[in-house]
Amino acid sequence: MKKDPIFTGAAVAIITPMHEDGSVNYDEFARFVDWQIDNGTDAIVICGTTGEASTQTIEEHKAAIEYCVKKVDHRVKVIAGTGSNCTMTALDLSLYAESCGVDGLLIVTPYYNKATQAGLIQHYTYIADRVHTPIIMYNVPSRTGTAFTAETYYELSKHPMINGIKEASGNFGLVTHTLALCGDNINIWSGNDDQVVPLMALGAKGVISVVSNVYPQLMAEMTQLCLDGKFDEAAKLQVSTIGLVDALFIEVNPIPVKVAMNMMGLDVGKLRMPLCDMSAAHKEVLAKALMNAGLEVKNPTAGA
Repeated sequence: MKKDPIFTGAAVAIITPMHEDGSVNYDEFARFVDWQIDNGTDAIVICGTTGEASTQTIEEHKAAIEYCVKKVDHRVKVIAGTGSNCTMTALDLSLYAESCGVDGLLIVTPYYNKATQAGLIQHYTYIADRVHTPIIMYNVPSRTGTAFTAETYYELSKHPMINGIKEASGNFGLVTHTLALCGDNINIWSGNDDQVVPLMALGAKGVISVVSNVYPQLMAEMTQLCLDGKFDEAAKLQVSTIGLVDALFIEVNPIPVKVAMNMMGLDVGKLRMPLCDMSAAHKEVLAKALMNAGLEVKNPTAGA
């Protein structure tokens, strides 16, 4: 069964702007959503890792999803991060996001308590059986301590509500074996900004991107070139901007991207603890990388 992808191209793993007191800055969020759409973003992923979902209350998480859907107003696709290390919590968030009208659900593997491959199948199947919105599974073992096998992907790909995978393992062999087993039953998106072109050359449909927060035009162009089969041109963009990608991950995400946006004059505010402002030495590297990529830096010492 061929599954149409929820989106193709570049989705921004959008940050959550904060006031000085740590509350969500919805005025700035509204401006940022418009800016993203105006600059070519194909989809918005709300309440993911980059959006600091792990330090939001359930009420804040739900409110952010609802606000994003209303603000986007069908201009692009909206995908809500609804994962948890508790299956019932993930289901609750997924059902709420579905009631808001999201186009997709991004569900990370259980973390800390982890799961066996059998547990992963049960976790995703339980949720998929109870929603009517397509699911993107999220594989990021560097954060969760849990990784899919190709065989597990194959079993889950049989479910009609499981649309695809955000692949951030960096394991190209896993991707190749998964596509060989699943064929058109699964869609893949890169979860790593430094691996967009090679993954799309294997058949991925795009990227869920941190870099898009500061440079949405770049990621939109790179992915469109790949979708058009112009991999040589896309590869030049991938290689030429690797310094920016590296700088945006010089400390744990989303610390650098929030600092970068404040440097650029996009007032996204503070991080929530335990995330904290980055070091002065790293700020210098980040500001230089932004300027080298052709982005305007208004305040090179800004923090978050």
